[in-house]
Amino acid sequence: MSGRLADKVAIVVGAGQTPGDSIGNGRATAILFAREGAQVLAIDRDLASAAETVKMVEAEGGRAQAFQADATRESDCEALVAACVESWGRIDVLHNNVGIGGGDSGPAHVDEAAWDQIMAVNLKSVVFPCKHALPVMRRQGGGVITNVSSVAAVCSTGIVAYKASKAGVNAYTQSLAIGNAKYGIRANVIMPGLMNTPMAIEGISQALGVDKQKLIEERDAQVPLRAKMGTAWDVAYAALYLASDEAGFVTGAALPVDGGQSARIG
Repeated sequence: MSGRLADKVAIVVGAGQTPGDSIGNGRATAILFAREGAQVLAIDRDLASAAETVKMVEAEGGRAQAFQADATRESDCEALVAACVESWGRIDVLHNNVGIGGGDSGPAHVDEAAWDQIMAVNLKSVVFPCKHALPVMRRQGGGVITNVSSVAAVCSTGIVAYKASKAGVNAYTQSLAIGNAKYGIRANVIMPGLMNTPMAIEGISQALGVDKQKLIEERDAQVPLRAKMGTAWDVAYAALYLASDEAGFVTGAALPVDGGQSARIG
């Protein structure tokens, strides 16, 4: 590879994944960051899954460590930042990739428990890692934060809690970018569209009791570009660009990685 993140230290929150036939966004991002020269701290509440990601990185000659943390708990986020600094002395990239959507519904049928859980997970898992990484990045004179949102934040969808939470991630990241620009810290959002990942395919298939292949075909048909869902590698390459010096003048941006889905709002 080209070494676009050579000698950088990157935290990937949500670097494990649910079981499935494909690869998840967080795992793909951790692997790609390592391929491009970064030292990666792979964070997941499932330590075994994070460790599996580390094994995949090391099998390619990369450098990574696994760390168990629940990104919705502030104390865990404080600990993961401290662990990174203890191991490598700095944090150049913070990539937040945790999110859920199960149990969601439309405005007339929204469930209070599902609303509270989705909002808590999807927002806290961004806010608290950022809160504790920011002092480190400010002291060292710069850094990059990338938060994974969704095109659901800007596109029509029937899942209202998920949409509201991802719109919140977008708004939070704008504030993050403006408030930290003077410290040389960049903050951006990636908005994936319909992706072929374990959380999407196996997760939805099991939750709704639908055939997995039929689900894939239905999702593919909704994508304007080649009528084919994206993969985790599409998200990972967007993350690599935003983390690299090539995006040195990019902050406060919301980058769709969606095969043209969000273009339909125009």
